[in-house]
Amino acid sequence: MPEDPMNENLGIILVDHGSRLASANDMLNDVAALFRRVSGYRIVEPAHMELAVPSIADAFASCVQQGATHVVVHPYFLSPGRHSTTDIPRIVAEAARVHQGIAFHITQPLGLDDKIAQVIMARITDCSNHNYTCDYCQTRGRHGQQLCESNAFICNSCKPAGCPNAPARADAPVP
Repeated sequence: MPEDPMNENLGIILVDHGSRLASANDMLNDVAALFRRVSGYRIVEPAHMELAVPSIADAFASCVQQGATHVVVHPYFLSPGRHSTTDIPRIVAEAARVHQGIAFHITQPLGLDDKIAQVIMARITDCSNHNYTCDYCQTRGRHGQQLCESNAFICNSCKPAGCPNAPARADAPVP
């Protein structure tokens, strides 16, 4: 739990890009809940930069409604690209204009950290320990599959001409 009494009025917003895939957006809710539990911060809100709700403006308003007098926005991105260095700061500033007197700060994205390398290693080790047959490897990791000319995944038993069980695009959800 944060020891600084000023943190009682600190709102945290975790911002991802947003997706058309509901399960991807739902994961940010889980990340926010996990962060709230681990950090002890009382006010933690998820937000999507675009494509989904809640928006950054929605999350900012929610923080203020819960008593935040200072809002810290963390771009839940790996690299300091255009979204985390330009778009998110602009959108946050627009949201803050509606809430006069509320200070805000935008952190750097996740970036380089030994802990990220440890998470990557844990994911690789998990797949390896399950001989690449875990649920994720079988459904989302596309174990043993290759792409055809149309960029569709080909089942091991299908011809390159197409597969009724393969998604139309590489980023389409698997049924």
